Amino acid sequence: MRKICVIGVGYVGLVTGTCFADLGNQVTCVDIVADKIAKLKRGEMPIYEPGLEELVARNVAAKRLTFTTDYQAAVPGAEFIFIAVNTPPSTDGEADLQYVRMAAESISPVLSNYAIIVNKSTVPVGTGDAVAEILQERGKQAGVDFDIVSNPEFLSEGTAVYDFQQPDRVVLGAVNRDAADKVAQLYLPLRCTIMITDLRTAEMIKYASNAFLATRISFINEIATVCEKLGADVKEVAAGMGMDRRIGRAFLNAGAGYGGSCFPKDVKALTWMAEVNGCHPQLLRAVMEINRDMRRQVVAKLRGLLGNLRGKTIALWGLAFKPNTDDVREAASLDIIHVLQTEGAKIRAYDPVAVETARRVTKDVVFCADAYSTAAGADALVLITEWNEFKQLDMGRVAAALKQKILIDGRNIYEPERMRECGFTYRGIGRGY
Repeated sequence: MRKICVIGVGYVGLVTGTCFADLGNQVTCVDIVADKIAKLKRGEMPIYEPGLEELVARNVAAKRLTFTTDYQAAVPGAEFIFIAVNTPPSTDGEADLQYVRMAAESISPVLSNYAIIVNKSTVPVGTGDAVAEILQERGKQAGVDFDIVSNPEFLSEGTAVYDFQQPDRVVLGAVNRDAADKVAQLYLPLRCTIMITDLRTAEMIKYASNAFLATRISFINEIATVCEKLGADVKEVAAGMGMDRRIGRAFLNAGAGYGGSCFPKDVKALTWMAEVNGCHPQLLRAVMEINRDMRRQVVAKLRGLLGNLRGKTIALWGLAFKPNTDDVREAASLDIIHVLQTEGAKIRAYDPVAVETARRVTKDVVFCADAYSTAAGADALVLITEWNEFKQLDMGRVAAALKQKILIDGRNIYEPERMRECGFTYRGIGRGY
């Protein structure tokens, strides 16, 4: 059993800490937001993540997992200290490291023994060196040694517990190979591939991975736009492409674009790092531009069918940036709502779990209790998030409830011919009509 401290109880920190506890370690999670810690102590989850609540409860009951706001209670005696705090984008795209610096500065005065400080947050290349500098002076004064290891996370919201327990790989970067080997020991029970490299390469692997996945999404969305002009079906195109083992099928689903806490900020941050170092990241810029365009295309489809949107009621299915999460950060829904409201439309919306998070960041939206009531009396229906619930509905009933039987399928989850049989005027993304 190893003693681990995890700083931050967001998606990454809470999943990481809980899963390490489930592997038999003694884990203390610390966060400066008292409300989050209070909820966790009451058994309430501050985030929605399938399977996490049960895992937290089991490990709290086994006394392997505890929560606190006190660094003094969490850091001394810890062998491994994982920094898993938020790194939001600034206005120019640079990752904001204020929470990483605050974490390092809070560790410094209470670090009483040799520990391995593990950067789990997604941080710009070179951050490991910066964290070391913050801790260095205190370490010299107190005679306490430490090592820095980069351990980028590859967790997807909605499948984060599974992703931790069944990883494709674990990436570790360090100056001191022995420190990386010690962190690798924590992951040995998972029987996964472990890659050990230097600090900056490990940090870059995270950004390059997310930028590539975002690029695949924007690529297929660009192809979708061309398909619409040429009368081809992008779903069939993607299926045909995916049969090529050099390409594969993952992340080739055309739609209203990517969102969430990772892809948007990581592509922006990598673009910023490239620009300030004299590079010309034209591909990354195109990825972001195409993503913005997909949201506009959804509104353009509505405008093409309804004309002037002022006074029209638009029903939205899905608010979260993807299924199985309540996260609405950089969600397509928010951009679409903003543009529709700017053009004078009225918005009714429903999401299985993300209504409360959306309510905090939107105004003048009528949130409904279910999918059917959302559609009732609306001039058009837009599907934005591909929740399984929306695939099982009685679409004939939905069509009958609409004022105008217009369906914009922003994720291509419906079959066009079937929707037409239900009476809809149907528009997908890149479906050739």
